[in-house]
Amino acid sequence: MSTLSGKPLHGKTAFVTGASRGIGRAIALRLARDGAQVAINYGASREEAEAVAAEIRALGVQSVAIGADLGSVASIAQAYVELDRFLLDATGQPGLDILVNNAATGLFAPTLETTEAQFDRVFDVNAKGVFFSIQHAAARLNDGGRIVNITSLSTRMATEGLAAYAASKGAVEVLTRQLAPEFARRGITVNNVSPGAIETVMNKFLQQDEGRAFVLGSQALKRVGQPEDIGDVVAFIASDDRRWFTGTTLDASGGSHL
Repeated sequence: MSTLSGKPLHGKTAFVTGASRGIGRAIALRLARDGAQVAINYGASREEAEAVAAEIRALGVQSVAIGADLGSVASIAQAYVELDRFLLDATGQPGLDILVNNAATGLFAPTLETTEAQFDRVFDVNAKGVFFSIQHAAARLNDGGRIVNITSLSTRMATEGLAAYAASKGAVEVLTRQLAPEFARRGITVNNVSPGAIETVMNKFLQQDEGRAFVLGSQALKRVGQPEDIGDVVAFIASDDRRWFTGTTLDASGGSHL
């Protein structure tokens, strides 16, 4: 463990939601490589989540996979009970240093065809889930901690079929601005990271030539984003170097639609 002592997040603890694959997985692994003990949340992909936790432990830090439906407040509460046990086992203390709210559910549907159930599910997971995850984390967060919410480029770029999804992510961006002054009293920063088109299972349109061409044509850096790109940005925000940065949204889209 001595090789970890020089890492920027050595001695820190983190909880990353929606971390069984894609962006969440990349975030969790990057935080672990920087020395943090990382608990990861998953919805249905238990085997994938356990594999990620094993990868993290192979890096020399502690990890656990915690199942929870982020659209249910009761399920969120139970996840934090399990998180408490992990924190005590891993560090001997109950405190949490970094919360990354990454879990989300997508919806691509025309506005006039979106059902109430679809709308409610998107907001339950993407907005309500973030709100109550932060509420449950509040008493556990150590002074000087970090809250990072993953939002979306869709909050500033109109795309047909993404109205409900974009609105749910827009709600999170507003929530971040509202919460930043509340948590600032304890030196805890609250920020958003807004990815553009990232190559994940969720973004099926990137598997098509037309979709990739559209993304590349609208982007300054001319390449499709990878989950690790977002993991690196989150690690930067989680570090002490970003202590004077709160209540803002960091565009991590490779310069899309400038």
